[in-house]
Amino acid sequence: MEESTGRPLKKKVVVVGGGLVGALNACFFAKRGFDVEVFETREDIRQAKVVKGRSINLALSHRGRQALKQVGMEDKIVSQGIPMNSRMIHSLNGKQSAIPYGKKGQFILSVDRANLNKELLTEAETYPNTKLNFDHRLQDWSAETGLMTFARSDGSEEQINADLIVGCDGAFSTIRKQFLRRSRFNYSQTYIPHGYMELTMPPINGEFAMKPNHLHIWPRNTFMMIALPNLDKTFTCTLFMPFEEFEKITTGDEVIDFFQTYFPDAIPLIGVDALKEDYFRLPGQAMVSIKCSPYHIGDKCVLMGDAAHAVVPFYGQGMNAGFEDCIVFGEVLDQLNEDFGAVLPEYSRVRVPDDHAIADLAMYNYIEMRAHVNSKWFIFRKHVDNLLHVLMPKTIIPLYTMVTFTRTRYHEAVDRWHWQEKVINRVLLFSATGAVLGGSYLLIKNPLDISKLIIPAEKMWDRLVALWTH
Repeated sequence: MEESTGRPLKKKVVVVGGGLVGALNACFFAKRGFDVEVFETREDIRQAKVVKGRSINLALSHRGRQALKQVGMEDKIVSQGIPMNSRMIHSLNGKQSAIPYGKKGQFILSVDRANLNKELLTEAETYPNTKLNFDHRLQDWSAETGLMTFARSDGSEEQINADLIVGCDGAFSTIRKQFLRRSRFNYSQTYIPHGYMELTMPPINGEFAMKPNHLHIWPRNTFMMIALPNLDKTFTCTLFMPFEEFEKITTGDEVIDFFQTYFPDAIPLIGVDALKEDYFRLPGQAMVSIKCSPYHIGDKCVLMGDAAHAVVPFYGQGMNAGFEDCIVFGEVLDQLNEDFGAVLPEYSRVRVPDDHAIADLAMYNYIEMRAHVNSKWFIFRKHVDNLLHVLMPKTIIPLYTMVTFTRTRYHEAVDRWHWQEKVINRVLLFSATGAVLGGSYLLIKNPLDISKLIIPAEKMWDRLVALWTH
């Protein structure tokens, strides 16, 4: 459509949801010259006294940083985050050991969810072609015409037409409900049997209670606790465990007994009274993994972020994947000259396999974080992978490095990881077999005098018996 002057009219993009991905999308579309309106059900969180919603700290990594960079926000957000260079593993006996995330200088950033959301909304408002609307709940929308109806808390309604509707309204998306009424739309949701609960570890004498440049993990095989640093010198601790375990603990004394058994070093850092208070503030919260496809309807509507692919938080990629959605959509817009009829199906084709892959990886990483990090074989394999990466940086790349420090497509990273695992395990098997055969050959060529071993063995046995009897 063109104006009477012959200039093309700007297309109208409506972003439903003013959370992280919605606010960033507003910046992306506005920067491209579209007329953008954002509609958010909640009040403006920048004015709210209490910010409702999830508060699990976020781990910002390469994919998210690249998205922020494209709208000129990377440096500002990075300056407000705290670098985490490694996982710091807390053993039951109190011993701490670090497992680096990558090569020297590679780190992820602990960032505050609410603050990041506020910064992105403020940035979106700097574009003259962007309008933010709060206290607007989506009532209905048409995939054929792009007509949308919003209701406000005062009972009034507002209608608006859009050339493109971008659903960024979270895991329980109102936009996606209309997708469910259409044929050939695939959808699945899985609630894991574990929930989460957040606790706060205050500063001690004005400083962090633990070393701040790590993601602290207390792995206990079937459950775990993690802690991420905040700019105010606190740590946000998140306890993940089965719901039935949460329900077993009904009194403050039982909370302390539980922590004394599994996280004894955390009790003096959190504080006995604060621990009891935090534990009973809210019940364990559920975690859901959602997959769907395709991400679009015709040339009028597309899903992004949690509305398209809610993931459990154990790979730290939920926000990063949502932010990368914005980059990928922009890349497809460039390739297809902003023709929504061609762009939307191509975006679905390209993005769905990657988001499904990271959803599966997030599930897998929970097992790694709560159990595998306790395994000596796991630690050994980490060292092997890192060594091979140093020796052959283009051939062997650890999975975590591909996911966290590159923009390798998620599903390609998984495929490459499976191939590398087969190759490395076979090399280790052949090496071990070669060592055994080589040792056997040497023993055959130079047999040991067994009689010389009998006396030391007998002495060792006598010492063990003496220790046992005493």
